[in-house]
Amino acid sequence: MGLAMAQNVQRFLQKDTKPQLRFWNRTPSRGTSLEKLGAIGCESVAQLVTECDLIFISTSDDAALNSILDQILAVKDIDGKLFVDTTTVHPNTTKETDEKLKNRNASFVAAPIFGATPAAQSGTVLMAMAGPSEAIDQIAPFGKGVIARDVMIVSDQPEKATLLKTLGNFIVAGAMEIVGEAHVLAEKSDLGADMLEKLLELNFGMMYSSSRRMTQGVYIPGEGQSPQSNLDLGIKDVQHGITCAKDFGARLKVAEVALDNMVRAKEFADAHGGRSLDSSSGYGIIRQDAGLDFENNFVKKRDTGKDGDSSQ
Repeated sequence: MGLAMAQNVQRFLQKDTKPQLRFWNRTPSRGTSLEKLGAIGCESVAQLVTECDLIFISTSDDAALNSILDQILAVKDIDGKLFVDTTTVHPNTTKETDEKLKNRNASFVAAPIFGATPAAQSGTVLMAMAGPSEAIDQIAPFGKGVIARDVMIVSDQPEKATLLKTLGNFIVAGAMEIVGEAHVLAEKSDLGADMLEKLLELNFGMMYSSSRRMTQGVYIPGEGQSPQSNLDLGIKDVQHGITCAKDFGARLKVAEVALDNMVRAKEFADAHGGRSLDSSSGYGIIRQDAGLDFENNFVKKRDTGKDGDSSQ
C-alpha cells in the first residue's frame, strides 16, 4: 500500500515539476521502483524528517508506527513539521501519536486508507482525514486525484479518522462472513455459487466484491502470490473494532464470529507450511465447519489443473 501511494505521489510531483519525493523503508531494496521514478532514498527516518516538512507514514500496525514515531521524536528539531499517518491503527494509538507530536510543536493528521493494494496502485482508494483544518488544507493537493479517488474530512480530532476506518473494516469483515456463510449454504443445497453471485451482483452491491474474493480464489492465493489483503493485518483490524466497541460500552457480535474464523484460518495456514492467506480466508473455515474442504473447486482447479470434488 505504502509503495503504491508513494509512486503516485512521485508521479504527481514530477508532473508539477516540484521537488522530488524523499523516502525511507525498512527494506531498502523495496524502494528500487521509486528510485527509477526519480525519488530519492534516505538512509534513516532521521534524515528524511530533517530534510522534509511534510512526511507521510504508511506502515503495518501499531507497533511499527510506534517504532517510527520514536525515531521521529529522536530528531532534535521537528517544529512546524506536518506528519500524516495512513496506517490502520487503534484510535488510542492515533490519539497518543497526536499528543506526542503536539508536545514537540509538530502537526499531525490521521489519514487512513479504505481499499486494498490494487486500488492504491490505481489511486482509487478512499482516504479519511482528521486533524487541524490548516494541516488538512496543506495535504489536500496529494489527496483526491493523486493518492485517492476521494477524501472524507472527518473531524479536527485525528483519532476519529481511525475510528471510522475501524468501523469500515468491521463492515467489510461482516460482509465477508455473511457472504461466506451464504455461499456455503448455496453449495450444500445445490443452488450453486453462480446463482448466488448473480444475486449479489444485481441486488447487493458491495457484497459482490466480497463474493468474488471467494469464488475466484482470492481468499487463498496461488503459490508465490501475495494476498490482496493480508490475513494477519485483517485479524489486527477486526480486533481493533472489537476493543473499540468494548471501550464505548457496545459489542460487535458479527466481528467476534468473523475474528474466530480468521484466527482459525491463520491456524490452518500455519499447519500447511505458513502459506499466506487473504483476510477473506475465514470463508475456508466456514466451508470446513459445513463438511467441505477449505479449498473450493476454483482453487483446486487453479492449483492442480484438475476439477475437484469440494466435499470431504
